[in-house]
Amino acid sequence: MTADEDDGDDAKGGFLEKLRTQRRLRVVTLVSLAAVVLLVLPAFFGLRAAGNDPVFGSLNALDVPSWAAEKVDDQSSGSRWCFMDCTFRERIAQSAKPFQETTQAYTAALSAAGWQPWKVAECPEQPVGKDDGTYSCWKRDEFTLDLWVRLPECQVDQVAAQETGTEPVDPKNCTGSTVSIKVQNAIADTRGEPEVQESPLVGETPDPVLSNDPLLEPTPSAS
Repeated sequence: MTADEDDGDDAKGGFLEKLRTQRRLRVVTLVSLAAVVLLVLPAFFGLRAAGNDPVFGSLNALDVPSWAAEKVDDQSSGSRWCFMDCTFRERIAQSAKPFQETTQAYTAALSAAGWQPWKVAECPEQPVGKDDGTYSCWKRDEFTLDLWVRLPECQVDQVAAQETGTEPVDPKNCTGSTVSIKVQNAIADTRGEPEVQESPLVGETPDPVLSNDPLLEPTPSAS
């Protein structure tokens, strides 16, 4: 093999290696773009939609004291246009005062904002003890709202700590209450709607009808 052939083989090998490197870079670029499209953009637009959600905006406008709306956390799921599922919104906030005072603050704010108390079955789904918190339901326009004001999360953690034998939270540092607000479209809230009674005949085969009509009797065969 001559020197020119060796140089040609080296050049060819270098060219192929360059192609492989470019192909790998192209694959990495495509994977990165796919990750941005599938993960980053939905999260960005989801946060943007939550920030622009008029329902959360109306909750922000509630005239409650600042001590009753600390560490606010908003979450939502579903479609605002009720495509497949209507949007379900939930706000969790911490209050610096007990649930009795916090309930009064939110009740007054909701009434002032045009929300009407809604007495309906399954509100709440599970009974809430008078020493554990308060639960009420409200309606306004096309929305329903559940307001649950309860003992602070640290007190719930204390009960769990006693059951597991771990170190409980200092009661002096466990004060205030936790506020949970759930808002959904009224058309998606089935509470209070009458149950559909199924007919007892559905799915049953009716009895045969007997008749003495001679036209229904088989014609005798010729002997």
